[in-house]
Amino acid sequence: MPADKNAADRNGQTRNGKIRLDRIDMDAGRLKNREEYDKRLAKLQKELLHIQQTYWHSKRRAIIVFEGWDAAGKGGCIRRLTEPLDPRGFHVWPISAPTKEEQGKHYLYRFWTRLPAPGGFAVFDRSWYGRVMVERVEGFATKDQWKRAYGEIRDFEKMLTDDGARIIKLFMHITPDEQLNRFRERLTNPYKRWKLTEEDLRNRARWGDYTKAVEQMFDETSTPNAQWHAVGANSKWTARIRVLEIITAALREGVDITPPPIDPEMAEAAAEVLGVHVSTLLRAAPGE
Repeated sequence: MPADKNAADRNGQTRNGKIRLDRIDMDAGRLKNREEYDKRLAKLQKELLHIQQTYWHSKRRAIIVFEGWDAAGKGGCIRRLTEPLDPRGFHVWPISAPTKEEQGKHYLYRFWTRLPAPGGFAVFDRSWYGRVMVERVEGFATKDQWKRAYGEIRDFEKMLTDDGARIIKLFMHITPDEQLNRFRERLTNPYKRWKLTEEDLRNRARWGDYTKAVEQMFDETSTPNAQWHAVGANSKWTARIRVLEIITAALREGVDITPPPIDPEMAEAAAEVLGVHVSTLLRAAPGE
């Protein structure tokens, strides 16, 4: 269990370090007002841009996985995550049911083809974890298939992290009552109605089955190289800030995000064209 009890409560961890959804403190870190939200969001987004620039220049790769309940706010978090980023350096992959062509291949095939190039971020709005959640609960995968998938996923993620990629996995958790409120909002708002499907409504009836599958997923696939972060998301503002805090901390760990110095040859060429002294360019602090 983490030394920081508050962090453990936010992440829903028990004494033995297991994540349990009913242990998540849904009010932890709740923001006071819009002003606080905007201020913290702007700071985190600026830091994310600097991190992205570092990853781009150093050819590092990052894979960010979003899972969670229907209407838990994954899309809103992804929008705030990508809003400040250079679009050339990331790709968001919304994952739905596999196509007929994909169904004829191993279930990880379609994710291999969506991994980031050096210097890039890949953001998955749902992921390969569908095999051990929806496919398990809805019977699209046999028991042997979804049980075997835990080891396959661990191996898949270890290959990626051994190759230098960072993997950050987030599960957005809301309570059944909050989900019901959001479903009602979607149904009554013509601009959000498209988000609500019959499948979303059916899945509510199997909340207990999904909870069991999610918690077993945590137990089997939260590893030192690719751990799970459970985020209480009843408050959208609080969840967005928490998600960005987790992502920035994970991407920064062991990485120097100080901008690289200007290339001396580039400085000489720029000085000649722009009329700036070379020494001024070489001494310029980051951001000047």
